[in-house]
Amino acid sequence: MDFLWSMDTCDVKMYFILIEEPGLSTLLINAGHICYIQESRYMSRLSRSESLQELPVICMGSSYDRFLKVNHLKPVTAKEAELLQALGDDSERLKWYLERDALSTALGLTKDTPVTVELDGKWLQGIVRYVGRLTEPKYTDPIVGTFFGIELQGEDKGKGPSDGTYLSKTLFPCKKDCGIFAPFSRVNPMFSKPKLVSKCLTFPAAQLATQPSSQQAHHQPLSTGDRVTFFMDEDILHGMVMDLEEKDGRTLVIISTDRDEKITLPLDSVIKGELLQQEPEPMETDKAVMSMEEVHPLGLGVDSLVEVTLAIGPGYGTIRWIGTLPGQKGTYAGLELEDGYIGVSNGTFKDHRFFRCLPRQGLFVKLLSCRPDSRFQGASANVLQERQALRSPGALPSSPIASDQVERMLIGRMKGIQGHINSCYMDSALFSLFSCSSVLDSVLFKSTEPRDAPIQSTLLHDIVNPLRSEGFVEGRHIMKLRQQLQELGYCHTFTTEEKDPEEFLTLIMHHIFCLDPLLKLSAGGKVQDSYCYQIFLDNNHSLVLPTVQHLLEHSFHSAGLKLAEVPSCLILQMPRFGKKFKMFQKIIPSLELDITDLLSEGPQQCVLCGQLAFEECVDCFRDPVFSRTGFKVFCRTCSSQVGRKHRLTHSTLCVYLS
Repeated sequence: MDFLWSMDTCDVKMYFILIEEPGLSTLLINAGHICYIQESRYMSRLSRSESLQELPVICMGSSYDRFLKVNHLKPVTAKEAELLQALGDDSERLKWYLERDALSTALGLTKDTPVTVELDGKWLQGIVRYVGRLTEPKYTDPIVGTFFGIELQGEDKGKGPSDGTYLSKTLFPCKKDCGIFAPFSRVNPMFSKPKLVSKCLTFPAAQLATQPSSQQAHHQPLSTGDRVTFFMDEDILHGMVMDLEEKDGRTLVIISTDRDEKITLPLDSVIKGELLQQEPEPMETDKAVMSMEEVHPLGLGVDSLVEVTLAIGPGYGTIRWIGTLPGQKGTYAGLELEDGYIGVSNGTFKDHRFFRCLPRQGLFVKLLSCRPDSRFQGASANVLQERQALRSPGALPSSPIASDQVERMLIGRMKGIQGHINSCYMDSALFSLFSCSSVLDSVLFKSTEPRDAPIQSTLLHDIVNPLRSEGFVEGRHIMKLRQQLQELGYCHTFTTEEKDPEEFLTLIMHHIFCLDPLLKLSAGGKVQDSYCYQIFLDNNHSLVLPTVQHLLEHSFHSAGLKLAEVPSCLILQMPRFGKKFKMFQKIIPSLELDITDLLSEGPQQCVLCGQLAFEECVDCFRDPVFSRTGFKVFCRTCSSQVGRKHRLTHSTLCVYLS
């Protein structure tokens, strides 16, 4: 059945780092290399021997066992292994493994953490926006390196090499030259300011006794990373020492302030440590008291990119807070405006702090005054007015089912969508599109023709909302939808015959909601529009337990297809072969799909050296010389020097990439 994938329970792996050279030149591996073994295999060997002297581990980059001495291996967690794997050199990896504090600190770094990042020997200020892999694992490796995507802040904006995109894939949004991807060895957290527990301006004598006097603090030596206090415009400010330098016989302190500013002060103007001061008390958002009238009809929330109307025209920013303001009625949004737009706040309102941003970068507006950033979506500017009718209770789509709730809500008897008279393909399509994803929620409140409004209402009220809130949709609701589609003349056999997902999706998206095609497929220079892609395979494949990534690549290769552009949404139909024959017993879901090699245009990496590729060898797709399967693209150097003689036998040698 389409859209429903079977998943094997993968054997857990145990990871190790090699801390001593094996001593055998034939092994060709160095101290600092990451290795792994299946936990079941390890336990099996342990049960047969009281003391293990050697372990058959697989080293990253290879696919066969190497017997290494147990006392040469140190265990690491999977997350530690991924952090260390981001370091390209074995000796560097071993060095940072031995720096246990740095590795432990890196494990605690999360998104939105203020950090400093090293670039070309200089330390720049930024905020972590992404934590994860940059590429998919190779066929032989279970993991790849974990990198930190950092958006530069303050004076360091514009000093980076990236806009949050890696290999044509956007991992986090930021402005041009304001992003950096770095391993943990080049990232240090900027420790946050300690919060004041007491709300009183007068401190007990015992507490005051623990604070160093100004004179004492001035005489304490400073070093990089120290927290300091200084005075500016009669305000007490705090920051962190970035560097010390000597100039004209004076010691100057370079400080990164808590306002994301970089300043330089004489040493005698800086006090080591933090002098306690009262700061505006954060206000809690009481989301429980928000009425339905206070919820944004387009689902805008914290971290949404929005557009508002300012005196100078449209302004753009990010929602950092939602709630009620002292003395004001209704629900407000606290915006952090983009550079170039002047606000009136630093995240405070009437001496209460609601969020943090740079001075005059904050703005408080009514939530309903915000609209989605028009630069990133093609919705009509009148969507807000068009959807006022949907602001009655229960009219908005429920939130998709979270991953940690799937087992409770979707597995078991009377779960999912109840079938009704050959509706299985339609059921699975609706289940896959709406149960755990909100990508296509826009069709649930898009303007439609009056005659199609009942179909939209049935989808929202009788199918999507019950599926997400209760985990179950009764068969009568599916039959109601099929009857409506039949009565409106779209198809006279919708209640009696089985319908393919493609037929159903085309009807819903094209004829009823008038959506633009989601896919543009290129073949032989011609471009064809589609709403979904059916995976087809020829009989010459060698796949046994494939991933969705494998199936998609093989299907595109055998059909000679490419993507003419990056799709806004990629809907796939798994291969199906009737009730009696199955080509695969199981298909492993790919939680992420790398479509770089499927694009007809755009830069690609050489499979051998990682440099910019210029040509693709079509016949190398199934050739195991370079890897077991997959598209093979080469730079000019590798194409001419590596495997050239072997590839001369290929019937179609090279297709030059544009």
